[in-house]
Amino acid sequence: MNYINKIIHYTRKFKTLNVSNLIFVFFITIALTSCNYLSVDDYFTDELKLDSVFASKRYIEAYMWQTASMFPNEAQLYRSGYTPGPLATDEAFTLATGGGYHGLEFVLGTISESNLGTFSNWYSTYYKIIRKCNTILSRIDEAKDMTTIERFSIIGNTRFIRAYAYYRLLLDWGPPILLEDEVVNSNEELSYYDRSRATYDETVEYICNELEEISAWLPERLPLMEFGRPTKGVAFALIAKVRLFHASPLFNGGSSARTFFGTWKRTVDGEHYVSQEYEEARWALAAAAAKRVMDMGLYRLHIVDANSLTPNLPNGVTSDPDYYKNWDEGGAAGVDHFHSYADMFNGESVIPANPEYVWARNVTAGNLDFSLVFPVSNGGYNTLAITQKVIDAYSMFDGRDIDNSSDEYPYSEDGFTSSINTFSGYRLNADVFNMYVNREMRFYASIGFSECYWPMSSSTQVGNYNQTITYYYDSPNGKTGNETGRMVPVTGYVLKKFIHPSDALQGTNARTMSKAFAMIRYADVLLWYAESLNNLTASHTVNLGGQTYTLERDVDEIKKAFNQVRHRSGMPGLTDSELTDASKVQELLEQERMIEFVGENQRYYDVRRWGIYEKTENETIIGMNIESPKDGFYRKVVPNTSRIGERIISKRMVFLPIPLSEVRRLPSLDQNPGWRN
Repeated sequence: MNYINKIIHYTRKFKTLNVSNLIFVFFITIALTSCNYLSVDDYFTDELKLDSVFASKRYIEAYMWQTASMFPNEAQLYRSGYTPGPLATDEAFTLATGGGYHGLEFVLGTISESNLGTFSNWYSTYYKIIRKCNTILSRIDEAKDMTTIERFSIIGNTRFIRAYAYYRLLLDWGPPILLEDEVVNSNEELSYYDRSRATYDETVEYICNELEEISAWLPERLPLMEFGRPTKGVAFALIAKVRLFHASPLFNGGSSARTFFGTWKRTVDGEHYVSQEYEEARWALAAAAAKRVMDMGLYRLHIVDANSLTPNLPNGVTSDPDYYKNWDEGGAAGVDHFHSYADMFNGESVIPANPEYVWARNVTAGNLDFSLVFPVSNGGYNTLAITQKVIDAYSMFDGRDIDNSSDEYPYSEDGFTSSINTFSGYRLNADVFNMYVNREMRFYASIGFSECYWPMSSSTQVGNYNQTITYYYDSPNGKTGNETGRMVPVTGYVLKKFIHPSDALQGTNARTMSKAFAMIRYADVLLWYAESLNNLTASHTVNLGGQTYTLERDVDEIKKAFNQVRHRSGMPGLTDSELTDASKVQELLEQERMIEFVGENQRYYDVRRWGIYEKTENETIIGMNIESPKDGFYRKVVPNTSRIGERIISKRMVFLPIPLSEVRRLPSLDQNPGWRN
């Protein structure tokens, strides 16, 4: 640990330190030299330890992976998380208070420039990671026991870690201070530490260039024991995602960029932080980057073959001529659509061997916040709610939307089922509200609704397995089922996506399955490709990694990519008439991403990059009536909580604010638009 990090280590117990505490060391040194909690002896001990690290390849490698371990667990999205995430969008809500629900605190205005909570720690941590990476790169040649291949491997992984830190800063705080390879000195003149932020364009090019350069040094495949580490495919996919954001309306000129960022300029030179000129070629570059991942041949959608329990495809689908073909022929037949989707989230499939995971990590039940969706009557907190908007976005079994359902698979907001129905091992209870009948398989794989069946089969204690869970006012998991009245999903729905049928939190032998959380799935890459092509109006030739790509709005390519995701879920794909209308395709892509990636921290960023954040957030959150017993529960209402109306909808919410103490300490560090300087 170097001097700056040592100071940080001892100071964190007193105040949160952020980027200027890393690069504006002069103030810190002066402020702390007289403090008795700064142990100079320990500092010298740590410096000696750092010297020994760079004497050995083995120690350098360990130091590098220790640096990578400083990143947040990407699955931790709700309590004390690293990003505002689902609770800061239109897909999730909670009545819970305390416990660090920072996404909700963000939209309620509790998170501010002067009080960022946990977010302040992550802002600081990403810069610490960058400094550690720069230290490794500057001292790697001190070790004399490594081969050339080992050296390039360490350099490649270190530069990936650094690029990912900048990527995380870019997503949540906007353009960062780019330090490149510099290890910032201590005890310099004051002016040495004053830095300005890069522009969005500069940051994108830096991240993508770094990932391009080191991609040759990363392996295509990893041993199973190294699951989650970066690979060439991860680097390529991250480039594709960054390029997609760069091409998207909010960051690519046009009305959205002007509306949100038209007056946001860098103080030192008057440069726009976000370009105000539209460049269609960015979409071509994003499409090429996604296509490169697809062409690697390493990834494909997770598929479970159909069996005797798999329901037949719905009758009467005529809009998609390929629909009834077998999966390997471009259709939806021969696949168990429920398990193909559900099993990659709930832990049923072998995690490291899942071909859909371009990049994922193993996570614990705690990191996935199982307890927030588990019934309070069975050891959970029962409080993380999914909104009615998400429920209504799911298609019917034959692919029609709820407002245009067929006679064979009707949608109804009246009445209840009269018998139990089982399919793909999933049990749809009798007495289930008809709103939840005839829905697509991803609905059943993802959503817990009232009268939903929870097997919890690992528990062998009566009352803790094979339970039907309800959220009526007077039920054990309803508003009267706990002392506070807040341990209830305020909309009447929970996210059941990561729950395995055997998962249980209490009772004899209760256990939970091991899970993975995907940062990038192949379904994501396919939809990036389709979206990027859909936004082209002319042919573009672009160069990517030394390879030339010529791209245009090829409807066959859009259809092929988009329809894979739809067919895997059992849904018909795009029709020929839809494909002719780029606006309609974009609308369907937006709906598809909302459903496909619910609870995966995609929606928060999607609605922002599309420039529709204010529109989507202005739609009032609704759900079932949890204030009523069963006879009045199934009625769409605005939840009875002032929090709904108190949610802030403002252009400034596109980015988290830079801590106020930082922008006031560094003269050249501009604040994000709309936040205080």
